[in-house]
Amino acid sequence: MNNDKIYDVLGYLFIAGVFVALVLSITQYNTLPEVRVSNETQECVEVINHDERFDYTCEMLPSKYHHVWVQ
Repeated sequence: MNNDKIYDVLGYLFIAGVFVALVLSITQYNTLPEVRVSNETQECVEVINHDERFDYTCEMLPSKYHHVWVQ
């Protein structure tokens, strides 16, 4: 193989790696739980788990979540 073909293959592998990382990031973002916090009391009122593997509550919040203000 000459150098041009090696650079072409490396370029395609890099683009494929970026695409896979993007898909994984979007998938992880969409499965984050939603923590609803009262605008008045500033306290958690509900946790909506979008991934059935987890059962987070207001007493046991995850390290990462979507913060949603509610009335």
